Amino acid sequence: MELGTKCIRAGYKPGNGEPRQVPIIQSTTFRYETSEHMGKLFDLEAEGYFYSRLQNPTCDLVAAKITALEGGTAGMLTSSGQAANFFAVFNIASAGDHVVASNSIYGGTYNLFAVTMAKMGIEFTFVSPDCTAEELDAAFQPNTKAVFGETIANPALTVLDIEKFANAAHAHGVPLIVDNTFPTPIMCRPFEWGADIVTHSTTQYLDGHSAALGGCVIDSGKFDWMAHADKFPGLCTPDESYHGITYAERFGIEGAFITKATAQLMRDFGAMASPQNAYILNLGLESLHVRMARHCENAQVIAEHLAKHPHVSWVNYPGLEGDKYHALATKYMPNGTCGVISFGCTGGREAAERFMKNLKVAHIATHVADAATCCLHPASSTHRQMSDEELAAAGVPGDMVRLSVGLEDARDLIADIDQALEA
Repeated sequence: MELGTKCIRAGYKPGNGEPRQVPIIQSTTFRYETSEHMGKLFDLEAEGYFYSRLQNPTCDLVAAKITALEGGTAGMLTSSGQAANFFAVFNIASAGDHVVASNSIYGGTYNLFAVTMAKMGIEFTFVSPDCTAEELDAAFQPNTKAVFGETIANPALTVLDIEKFANAAHAHGVPLIVDNTFPTPIMCRPFEWGADIVTHSTTQYLDGHSAALGGCVIDSGKFDWMAHADKFPGLCTPDESYHGITYAERFGIEGAFITKATAQLMRDFGAMASPQNAYILNLGLESLHVRMARHCENAQVIAEHLAKHPHVSWVNYPGLEGDKYHALATKYMPNGTCGVISFGCTGGREAAERFMKNLKVAHIATHVADAATCCLHPASSTHRQMSDEELAAAGVPGDMVRLSVGLEDARDLIADIDQALEA
């Protein structure tokens, strides 16, 4: 099936007389006739459900749809995008291990890695996405277990050279994990360029309506864990906390990663998506292919308009021909990138603050990737604790406005932007 058809049909196929929509299995618990049957479930010898903290049928059907869209072999939903990124890394890295990551990633993910997971004993080396192959190679250590990056970084809008990072990861016998939230599988398919694990904050474009928090982890089913068994004992040696199962032997390269993340991490951390949120997510997925085309179309028109505006000092948008990352965007996302633009107001921070006060259509919100256009001035909101010098060092200058272009008529959005800039 083509991607547009998968958005509607993948993951769930109703039988004769069954509901067209994914049913909401709003139950924590599942009943069985015998203890023997339940024992087989606990031993992972039979398929089924026993407790929704680990798995739930509604969540699994929606995860299967996203897995099909990404071209993977197994997937799981989580309660948030933060949980997804934590699970993806912690599933293969533990105290004493090391991870290489792009330094151009969402601030919440950076803090998760640099602060919280550092307290757990995992060391991260952050590299520029623009680093040379030699500089990237130098970042690896003998205990490196993974490489992490974002296809399009939030909010810097840098584009990851997926092949470069994948080649480096594989040369050192570790997987590349890519957060594909901004372009979604409609605009970019990281597995086709060498990535091994993909994550999403489904709260963003996959849902697309500010309706439900969530995340997901998808496995390409291509990384050979047993070929690097010494690096990944959690997958390649018996798990004594789960009946001595060796995941890579029992479930192979196509299922080991997600099975371990479910049986071990979801069991212990419980960051499960709710069935209700999974149902809402699926409603968003059914229109994802249509929405992403419109997001990108609107953003392209508005970015080109801003680039010529006398009250705009600079514009970052990978779809612009003059953008630093346009060539990479054309390679990995030839049909469009995303709907997020960042730009600077002439007149600096004060002008940007006045611009925000005069918006009439765009919502002032921290959210991005929504059907409604959302706008944020980081210096006076999310980053307000920083000085001007600190803002500049973080790549979030005082004059910067982040615009998440929605699905409204582009003419109305341009009129709103113009009147706010004039004001």
